[in-house]
Amino acid sequence: MNNNIIKMMTPNPDYKKIYTDLLIKKHPNKLSSCSLLLQKEVLTILDILRLNKIIWGDEGQFDQKHKAYKKSTILEILEYQRKNGLNNTETANYFKLSRNTVAKWKKYFSCSI
Repeated sequence: MNNNIIKMMTPNPDYKKIYTDLLIKKHPNKLSSCSLLLQKEVLTILDILRLNKIIWGDEGQFDQKHKAYKKSTILEILEYQRKNGLNNTETANYFKLSRNTVAKWKKYFSCSI
């Protein structure tokens, strides 16, 4: 198969390209602040949240009602909570989630942590 066809078949967006293009076109003054994150091979959900915070600050708030998370993302959030010694409310506030969502994830994924 052609490499272009394979790239088109992958379900994950190329966040590095999206954010690089966005910064170059709309926010060139913030490009240097984001350069370390954009140099990574693969961006994690935590990297994407950091980029959003750098680019838009608090004005980039959006409705979380219809947001979906993959298992790997949930496990990464729970690992962040564990590493930083946060309770469910602190984790929920940091990631702009419901504390009940964090509690449900912990209960559901307790065997994976």
